[in-house]
Amino acid sequence: MSQAELKQQILKVLDESKVGTLATVKNNKPHSRYMTFSHDELTLYTPTSNETHKTDEIEDNPNVHILLGYEGEGYGDTFVEIEGRASVEDSAHYKEKLWNDHMKRWFEGPDDPNYIVLKIQPTAIRLMNDEEDSPQSLEL
Repeated sequence: MSQAELKQQILKVLDESKVGTLATVKNNKPHSRYMTFSHDELTLYTPTSNETHKTDEIEDNPNVHILLGYEGEGYGDTFVEIEGRASVEDSAHYKEKLWNDHMKRWFEGPDDPNYIVLKIQPTAIRLMNDEEDSPQSLEL
């Protein structure tokens, strides 16, 4: 598979998978949690509160690991592994871009000062369990 085809397969998984795991490092150990993700090309975004442990963990160590796409249907499910560097974004641009009514459970609105967005720039992406040779790494 060419790099262009591989990128399209990865984008397809990102389009179809909105919930995945985000792992940060806490006290030199991995700490994972489920998050909702959106993306712009290969850059990922996820909403959260600035009062969570993950924001402190990212400020201490911005390296993160994300799994998206596995649907639990069987051993052959295609998914992506993403290694990246996360940053905390609190600009109105990112907050409005991700805002939806489901978030009213946690935040008053897109201007809530506790509402922030994590932006993840990938440093490595692998397509896993694709029908061709797996894993396949996208050159970034």
